[in-house]
Amino acid sequence: MFAGNGSDLASLEYTNKYNPPIDVVVAANNLKEAKQIMDRLGVVFVLGSGTCLGAIRDNALIPWDDDVDLMSVISINGLTAESMPTIAEAFRHNGFFTRELPGSHSQALQTIKGYVRVTWESMSVIDDTITIYPGIKIPANMLSRPKEIEFLGEKFFVPNPPEEYLRLKYGAGWTSPRKPGAYERDVVEKIPDATLVGRPSTVRVLDHEGNPVADAEVALVGGGRYRTDERGYAEIILPGPDWYALVIKYPGHEEVLYMEELEPDKSYVYRADAASNAASQASGDIGTLGDILSLE
Repeated sequence: MFAGNGSDLASLEYTNKYNPPIDVVVAANNLKEAKQIMDRLGVVFVLGSGTCLGAIRDNALIPWDDDVDLMSVISINGLTAESMPTIAEAFRHNGFFTRELPGSHSQALQTIKGYVRVTWESMSVIDDTITIYPGIKIPANMLSRPKEIEFLGEKFFVPNPPEEYLRLKYGAGWTSPRKPGAYERDVVEKIPDATLVGRPSTVRVLDHEGNPVADAEVALVGGGRYRTDERGYAEIILPGPDWYALVIKYPGHEEVLYMEELEPDKSYVYRADAASNAASQASGDIGTLGDILSLE
């Protein structure tokens, strides 16, 4: 059994950590209900990430996807950063639990109903570019001039052209289905390093025996690469509270942490056995594990 009642904080936290595969019937209903809410409020959105991938490649929701992804652009059709509370209240009025998440490149609204998340991101445009998770830059006009498609018996917008968006997001192999645990490395490996401006946090790397690992590489995807000291600590730079992807690497070990909720001025611990321990505690099927790091 999952935690919570399907539409509360416990359910949201459980699905964020274990990312179980969606119930496609519930997901389709949640997506259509989200469209009704957004249409009523005049919010233009496009299908994003795995939802867009399923719509374009399979003409169906992907059974092993873990949520429904929607994206909008701030400043399009009157959407502003101040619109979020009104939109969140509309979802709550329709029985969704909601949580607002500030980010470095966007504002996100996580909602959940029936144990299926609908995540809506309102993206900021910087130099005609939008940055999508986990640090991929795409032309802003892909979202500001979307393409309309038929999907699930209704009309939805997708980035335009959708094939190029999916190539930028998932790589040239996006047409071949890949399950959790296989696609994440493809995504993070093609994102270039960058010098980020922000404040420090620390990540301590411990091996399977709980011993600190010196000279391990802690790579912040879309950011910098850092090395641990003799006590296993690496100082990383974070622009602000957000979801980040990291890669932890030392001789004989490499792991992609695809969904970590981090903030500056905190100290985190990576344990090499954390993912296997978390998986053993899950109820039912799981997807890409999130929040592998723990606070020190």
